[in-house]
Amino acid sequence: MQHNVLILDFGSQYTQLIARRVRELNIFCEIFPYDKIPTDLSIYKAVILGGSPFSVRSEDALHPDLSQIRGKLPLLAVCYGAQYLAHFSGGEVAASNTREYGRANLTYIKESETFFDDVNLNSQVWMSHSDSIKKLPTNGIKLASTQDVENAAYKIEGETTYAIQYHPEVFHSSDGKQMLENFLVKIAEVPQNFTPNAFVEEMIAELKEKLQDDKVVLGLSGGVDSTVAAVLLHQAIGKNLYCIFVNNGLLRKNEFQNVLDQYKGMGLNVKGVDAGDRFLSELAGISDPETKRKTIGRVFIEVFDDESKIIEDVKWLAQGTIYPDVIESVSVKGPSATIKSHHNVGGLPDYMKLQIVEPLRMLFKDEVRRVGATLGIDSELLGRHPFPGPGLSIRILGDITPEKVQILQDVDAVFINGLKEHGLYDKVWQAGAILLPVNSVGVMGDERTYEKVVALRAVESTDGMTADWVHLPYEFLMKISNDIINKVKGVNRVVYDISSKPPATIEWE
Repeated sequence: MQHNVLILDFGSQYTQLIARRVRELNIFCEIFPYDKIPTDLSIYKAVILGGSPFSVRSEDALHPDLSQIRGKLPLLAVCYGAQYLAHFSGGEVAASNTREYGRANLTYIKESETFFDDVNLNSQVWMSHSDSIKKLPTNGIKLASTQDVENAAYKIEGETTYAIQYHPEVFHSSDGKQMLENFLVKIAEVPQNFTPNAFVEEMIAELKEKLQDDKVVLGLSGGVDSTVAAVLLHQAIGKNLYCIFVNNGLLRKNEFQNVLDQYKGMGLNVKGVDAGDRFLSELAGISDPETKRKTIGRVFIEVFDDESKIIEDVKWLAQGTIYPDVIESVSVKGPSATIKSHHNVGGLPDYMKLQIVEPLRMLFKDEVRRVGATLGIDSELLGRHPFPGPGLSIRILGDITPEKVQILQDVDAVFINGLKEHGLYDKVWQAGAILLPVNSVGVMGDERTYEKVVALRAVESTDGMTADWVHLPYEFLMKISNDIINKVKGVNRVVYDISSKPPATIEWE
């Protein structure tokens, strides 16, 4: 990928949103921790410094090495980045009298500044900091102010360096995307050439060069990511791709056979492996969610190791890893530190002699779908809701038993089928049911019951980095609740999760 934008992460919850906005401009970008800056910067056309929960005045202030960036590449510093440049370059940052958080409006914009092309006075921006820049750095020129923040934006004379104390990446900054476009396209002159067609052409060529005549084994799940990865690989290496679909015993109801049937006619070489008993045996007695994920990841790899040995001379394991998996698995100080491990991120054990190939590693979920459409994959399959790699194990809070899996499969089937029957499935980004580790008192007929509680979850999102709960119709929720309680033995109470991400993750574990 040429003409990249490098985004340095200082632990802000908004860093991933910066990447999303840049990608929306058809510009490829990558996120790296502030202390792991790539040594080769030749492929980058611009750099963005993100925000942080830390203060530049603190002993814990995060210090990036900008010696190869400042004055050499166009640089946009956001929030913490803007304060860092000021504080350590001759300016002054002080604590604000009150925390500056929320909506603000630009009350001053310097005339004839390209950064603010097509941005009107009083444009709304989103503030999120407890410090404020009181004095600009050496050669700093004020570009914009709000009512409470004098130095809301500035540039450094003699450099292509711009800095803003607000967050252009969030929805509440009404012209934020325009400002990013002004900086990246007009000032930094980054080409807008990152399109699905371009990605497909480049990735297929890259896969052909990397894999040559090697054999590749790929784990299919029936989901969007693994399917798109499989079709990309199939177009690159054809018969040398061997697809394996593993039943880990934690799939949705009837999913194992349905998925195998789904791939008929797609030209893919697929083998089904029923390892449900093996997974459930290994998970017995485990309640900690992180241990569950790691156990499933380990067994998943062991199953693949067994199956790959059957294929002569296989050298690669392909995975449908996508960018949010990578980001959430990279530990960075602050709120964006590792939230959960992903069983398909982080490499293989030494005993498994396969190399990893991840053709979708740098794409967000919505980008994967667009690539899939370019590849001609059926729209119904591309519209399928995301489903976690560890399956229902992380939707069963507490230990895993075959009985709990059966209950949750039945509940999930009622919920998902109901969404489809009522025309709501495509209006939801992801939906599922969670089996809670509590029982509640109920009454059925003349008998008192003490049975399981399930929670329903449905969210709207574009990439899974942020999500809002969906306002499903009350009538629908009432019907689904009645259907679940009447049809699924062992459940007597249904609740609906109305938490958004952040602060709540989409999955409960």
